[in-house]
Amino acid sequence: MVVFYDLRNQRARFWGGIVLLWLCFMVTTPRIPPSANHHLFADMRNFFGVPNTLNVITNFPFLVVGIVGLVLTLHGNYLGISLRGEIWGWILFYAGITATAFGSAYYHLKPDDTRILWDQLPMMIAITSLFSCSIIERVNEKIGVTCLLSLLIIVLMSITYERAFNDLRICMMVHLIPCVAIPAMALLFPPKYTLSRYWFWASGFYFLAKLESLADKKIYRVNRYMISGHSLEHLCLVMVPIMLTVMLWFRNIKITRLGEVEQRP
Repeated sequence: MVVFYDLRNQRARFWGGIVLLWLCFMVTTPRIPPSANHHLFADMRNFFGVPNTLNVITNFPFLVVGIVGLVLTLHGNYLGISLRGEIWGWILFYAGITATAFGSAYYHLKPDDTRILWDQLPMMIAITSLFSCSIIERVNEKIGVTCLLSLLIIVLMSITYERAFNDLRICMMVHLIPCVAIPAMALLFPPKYTLSRYWFWASGFYFLAKLESLADKKIYRVNRYMISGHSLEHLCLVMVPIMLTVMLWFRNIKITRLGEVEQRP
C-alpha cells in the first residue's frame, strides 16, 4: 500500500513538473512562427538528378541503424532489455529512426511547409520514446510506460497546434525537454544497467548535431563547399542510435528495483 502511494506521488510530481514547465514557457515566451528561411539550406546541389543530393542521401544511415535496431529488439535476447515496457519504448525508438530516413529524405527532395511534417514527426516519436525508455530505466516502469503513451499523444497535439496556430513553441519543447531531462536523469538517478556513460555520449552527439545545423553555411564555407553543416548534422545524429545500440548490446543488469520482474517476450 505504501509502495502504491509513493508511486502515485511520483507520477503526480512528475506530471505536475511537466505542466508547470509548459505553462511557464507558454506564458513567458512570444509565439514563434515558422520561417521561410528554414527551408533554405547551404548545400542545394543536384547530383545525378537528385535535388539537394547530400541532404537526401545522408539520411540513408538512419534506415540501416533503425532496421538493425528493430530486428535486434524484436528478436528477443541480443539486447540488454529486461522489461516489457522497455521493449515497447525501444521498438518505437527504432521505428522512429527508420521512418526518419524516409521522412527526412522526402522533405529534402523539395523542402517546404507541407513536407516538413514528415521530417519532424518521426524524429519527435524517436525522441519521446527514448525519453520514456530513460524514465523506465532510471525511475519506474509504470511511470515510463504512462509517459510513453502520453508523450505520443503530446507529439500529435504539438504538430496539430503548430499547423493550426502557426506556432512552433510546443514542438520545440518536445525536442528540448527530453534532451535536457535524459542526461539530467542519468546524473541524478542510479542506473539499472551498466554502461550508463553511453547516455552521455548519445546526448553529446545530439547537441553537436544541433550546433552543426545552426552553423550550416559557416561549415559549408570552411570546408570549401564539400559538405554542409546540415548534412553533417544528419551523420552526427545517426551516431545517437549507434551509441545506444552499442550500449544495449553490451550492458548488463546492475540493480533490480523493488517490484520489478525481468521479462522477455
